[in-house]
Amino acid sequence: MNDILKADLQSLKGDLILFKPSILEVSREIISEGISKYPIFIAHQVKIPIGEIILDHTELAMAWSISASTIEEFIEHRLIEADKETLFISNYKDAEKHICIFMISEGGASFVFVPYDVQIQIEDN
Repeated sequence: MNDILKADLQSLKGDLILFKPSILEVSREIISEGISKYPIFIAHQVKIPIGEIILDHTELAMAWSISASTIEEFIEHRLIEADKETLFISNYKDAEKHICIFMISEGGASFVFVPYDVQIQIEDN
């Protein structure tokens, strides 16, 4: 992971302290409504053509926006290749315990899993 991406992860950590309850609620809705078993939340600072924005950084005076998506949408947009779906699912962490985040920044893009517990620790995957 490059230094810019690491710095962006540190920046995102602050926003996630406030965002975690909303993200968990949306994650549970995605799963309970049968939309997907694998919600993915996109952290971004510029407009993106994927996902549905649930937390807008400009409205909330935060550094990051969060959009909700799914593995199915990522496959449809070829962000995850169809032949890599099984590998992705095998690395996916329990959605009740971790937020699956696809972070897009100047440093690149990366999947990270962030635990919902009290202390936020960024885990590389």
